[in-house]
Amino acid sequence: MMRSIRSLLVPFLLLLGCGGKDTATTSPYTLPTVSVPVGQRTYTLEIASKADDRNTGLMHRDTMPVDHGMIFIFKDPKVQSFWMKNTRIPLDILFLDTSGKVVSIHRMEPYVMRGTTSKAEAKYAIELNAGQAEAAKVKEGDTIALPDKTKSADADP
Repeated sequence: MMRSIRSLLVPFLLLLGCGGKDTATTSPYTLPTVSVPVGQRTYTLEIASKADDRNTGLMHRDTMPVDHGMIFIFKDPKVQSFWMKNTRIPLDILFLDTSGKVVSIHRMEPYVMRGTTSKAEAKYAIELNAGQAEAAKVKEGDTIALPDKTKSADADP
């Protein structure tokens, strides 16, 4: 009797212990970062230049420090579109052309599967916590001075 209870209890406890978050997908800040002035503020941005990193983006995160974000670097400029699949935090997205000029700014809400599209061709996209574009006083037409680290990053197709 004792053996059969133990044989049921051990797998149950193992399952219970594994029932939390998937640490492989909730472990933020594993990408290289760069400090970028955006409007009147400076943000630490994770660099997503590889296809897998761009596809994952800020998914599965519960929070992000107010002065952090992510910069997406694309191989070629084109009209870009983002969605919020598995993204838990509201975000502002800034689309930038090859020179760093902000071509559009949008607010994106958690889990919304509808695409948010740039108004013009963009080579870069910057995601910040919702409200940070306004807080930094950045607007369409402004130019963001991108560090060489972002310009020389090899972007996967």
